[in-house]
Amino acid sequence: MKKSTFLIAVCLISTLFSCNVENVVDENSILSKQIKDKSKDVTITEGSNTSTEDSNEHCKTVNLIAGQHHTAGIVNIDIDGDNLIITYQTNSDWTIDATHLHLTNCEEDGFPLTGSNNPKIGNFEYSSTHDEGVTEVKYVFDLNEININDELCFAAHAEVSGPSEETAWAEGEDFGGNSWAMFVEANLTDCDEDDDDDGGNTPF
Repeated sequence: MKKSTFLIAVCLISTLFSCNVENVVDENSILSKQIKDKSKDVTITEGSNTSTEDSNEHCKTVNLIAGQHHTAGIVNIDIDGDNLIITYQTNSDWTIDATHLHLTNCEEDGFPLTGSNNPKIGNFEYSSTHDEGVTEVKYVFDLNEININDELCFAAHAEVSGPSEETAWAEGEDFGGNSWAMFVEANLTDCDEDDDDDGGNTPF
């Protein structure tokens, strides 16, 4: 009887120890992700704002298309001082599980592509996973730190959950491959606040 009690105690201690080790690993993984994001001169924030009614106040707004057939939200582009801000925002039916973002000057070979012109999402320069229930993800870049001029092309990909789990893209131009992946073209000079008489951003 004593031997059985001892074995049960050993099993319980082993179980508790393994749980603690797993938690430490999870915390280290999150810390590594945060350090990686900071090393790329980008600030990533997330929240639960589901209002998309102010889209006309942004420099440029495009739809976030999920599964080719659903409008899951919008993607906004803004300039605030020396910052370029790209914001994913879903409507109340969808949440954001992960985001992948790649910026270029619209030059040839600016995006990582396969031989058949499909984007290599895993090679996008910026990415992050997000907490459950997140409906807004904001990428903030210092324009002095990134290699972007007046012409901006970007591909904004997301993994979203709602009525179904889907891949989503900011609506724009086709890459030309056999997938429905898209990229967006924008002229940042149109976002110059100084060119607007009332001090607001000029929509595209």
